[in-house]
Amino acid sequence: MFSPGNERKIIHVDMDCFYAAIELRERPELVGKPVAVGGSSGRGVLTTCNYEARAFGCHSAMPAFKARALCPDLIMLPTNFELYREESSRIREIFAQFTPLIEPLSLDEAYLDVSHLDSEAGTIAWEIRERIRLETGLTASAGIAPNKFLAKIASDWRKPDGQFEVRHEEIRDFLTDLPVKKIWGVGKRTAERLKQAGIHTCGNLRERSEVELVQRFGKFGRSLYHLSRGIDDRPVNPHRERKSLSNERTFRENLTSLDEGLAKLEELIVELRDDLSGRHEERDIRECVVKVKFEDFQSTSAQRAAAGVETEAMRELLAEAWERGEGKSVRLIGAGVRFRPVAAGEMEQLEMF
Repeated sequence: MFSPGNERKIIHVDMDCFYAAIELRERPELVGKPVAVGGSSGRGVLTTCNYEARAFGCHSAMPAFKARALCPDLIMLPTNFELYREESSRIREIFAQFTPLIEPLSLDEAYLDVSHLDSEAGTIAWEIRERIRLETGLTASAGIAPNKFLAKIASDWRKPDGQFEVRHEEIRDFLTDLPVKKIWGVGKRTAERLKQAGIHTCGNLRERSEVELVQRFGKFGRSLYHLSRGIDDRPVNPHRERKSLSNERTFRENLTSLDEGLAKLEELIVELRDDLSGRHEERDIRECVVKVKFEDFQSTSAQRAAAGVETEAMRELLAEAWERGEGKSVRLIGAGVRFRPVAAGEMEQLEMF
């Protein structure tokens, strides 16, 4: 763990309901009403929603029909990723005025390392958030801490439009009652296994030895041991490598035949090739992937080694995945590629904030 003398200053900036906030800025008449982005066909899933919609229990990745049942007055808007990327680029330019050490995680969040600056990290975070507000009309929340793990958790503490700092001397107390599900990498299954072992908080984790945790959870047990103590040495990486690219479509009506699916797959392949040529044409592809989600929301995927977006290979992968449904209709198809790792020294910025 870092000592106060050489403590890093990491900021995690998280835009508040980013896509929905942009749509509301463009449509001020909708302010105060429950609004969601995505799922406008009634068959898809929500990409995000504003806080008025969240008050009804709506959230990102929720099926549109379920969100509509929870909030009958929910206003669903189609996505406009071209606009979201433009706003994201403007925000990224603001970050760059403070530090070159920026690690984008998605269009709406990033880590910033401001350790080299003399100002207090909390002051820098406030200035960044204020600049975003003035230049874009959007709000952001921020977490400030000595490492990425703690900064990301802290950014949720004062949402929306706030910030929270975890100082070095506060780490132990901050983590003691923190639920283990907040730990990076802990999903539903791991959380259940931890619960069965009587481990509910980071404080509980600290009572277990590293040896015991490794015996129970393999290599991840070592991460649990360190993270529960606030130890995270990962650097902010401005050349974070994108590992894959994909698109998917949820259909207004379920597809009942493979021929229907193949026709839709052709459209996805065209879009995927356009995305690759536009932003990732220098990347080497190692694998093609096709995803299928059936009427009962069960998903499966099939993949194959490939040097590019090979239409015939994708068609065969769809047929393979489709057959696993054993006669079920299909509500979603996705097509994607996985990239070969970029060689050391040849890394480039591959994701837009």
